[in-house]
Amino acid sequence: MPLHQGHEKPDERPMSVNPFYGETNPVSGMIDAPPKHKLPEGPLAPMTAYQIVHDELMLDGNSRLNLATFVTTWMEPQAGVLMAECRDKNMIDKDEYPRTAELERRCVAMLADLWNAPDPAAAVGCSTTGSSEACMLAGMALKRRWTQRNADRYPGARPNLVMGVNVQVCWDKFCNFWEVEPRLVPMEGDRFHLDPKAAAELCDENTIGVVGILGSTFDGSYEPIAELCAALDELQERTGLDIPVHVDGASGAMIAPFLDEDLVWDFRLPRVSSINTSGHKFGLVYPGVGWALWRSEVELPEELVFRVNYLGGNMPTFALNFSRPGAQVVAQYYTFLRLGREGYRAVQQTTRDVARGLAERIEALGDFTLLTRGDELPVFAFTTAPDVTAYDVFDVSRRMRERGWLLPAYTFPENREDLSVLRVVCRNGFSTDLSDLFMEDLSSLLPELRQQSGPLTRDKSAASSFHH
Repeated sequence: MPLHQGHEKPDERPMSVNPFYGETNPVSGMIDAPPKHKLPEGPLAPMTAYQIVHDELMLDGNSRLNLATFVTTWMEPQAGVLMAECRDKNMIDKDEYPRTAELERRCVAMLADLWNAPDPAAAVGCSTTGSSEACMLAGMALKRRWTQRNADRYPGARPNLVMGVNVQVCWDKFCNFWEVEPRLVPMEGDRFHLDPKAAAELCDENTIGVVGILGSTFDGSYEPIAELCAALDELQERTGLDIPVHVDGASGAMIAPFLDEDLVWDFRLPRVSSINTSGHKFGLVYPGVGWALWRSEVELPEELVFRVNYLGGNMPTFALNFSRPGAQVVAQYYTFLRLGREGYRAVQQTTRDVARGLAERIEALGDFTLLTRGDELPVFAFTTAPDVTAYDVFDVSRRMRERGWLLPAYTFPENREDLSVLRVVCRNGFSTDLSDLFMEDLSSLLPELRQQSGPLTRDKSAASSFHH
């Protein structure tokens, strides 16, 4: 979660509240709004409090038009009802809510089967608050296994983790919080993610693992997990170093099993030790759930698992937090049950079709060059064509926001900082109709943008609120 500071200035002049917000007497106690930065002296009527908060939230962007987020923004009403029924259940109280715990166990078993675990019954896993927590847990397991193997050298030796520079920020956090050296494979030319050979060259006796991304957030491309494992196999033959792989499948682990069945990236590769995904991305559940799975108990050191005698039950847990609602886990099970393999395949194929079609139409405008086409993740990135000098991607992002579209513009990392792009994430609910409206708005802005004397952006780092 982001850190926030207190307010930087005193409360502004109190705003008057619409007297119709009063429940009985429309003017009783409704002259001034309550303070913003300290608790009010007394209570408000529930409808009044609701309306004040509701009105302020109207200034948020429309989540359905947010093309930056991977997070699910639409679910069926029945899923919403189930979540409302379970929002008061604490996931950690497995003895008090045994059926919720059972649904979590079934989801883990379903994912183990989906990701081709050699023995799904032997695979271990857990739900998390999202992929970031799942990645932290996977990183902790990698580090602890390394320290066990190197007890004679640690803590003197400094562990490292090899990954592409395109990894999501949660991996930077993991390395910072758990004192692991990040070794980043840079982007080069038109390669925007990890190179297997370069990753293997960065490994040594202090490497706890290599992270492969099944679906880079920068451009939607899959990293070559099988080739990465092959490069590490060859490294082991030469040096004896046995380096495990963690697959960060935050998005792709819920795309590839349905649309790219011949792609080998999961537990079919013996070197893949663990996999994570976001249930709240292409798992099609509202925000608040992720999953982490390990091939077997061997890959998850027992000493990391807490067995707590809590409220009458002996409860094994592996998590960074304790209390959280069971609603999202129940919603995940509902979605698995509701869609099945064929349903997921249909939903994910539709999002990919929308992404590919929209990418082709944007390319046909002539003003833009595609980096990716939405044929892996239903995500694509594009930039202005070389001959476009009147505007840049930040101008496009700013102008599209005027129409309600949240279209992220950002600069790539080291070695490709010269490249600034726009990115579109096509999720379930971003229909062909909505993509048509997007194209209408983008096309209508181009004549004005082409007439500019040059890009209006002065500070690219401050030009967009979107940051990787």
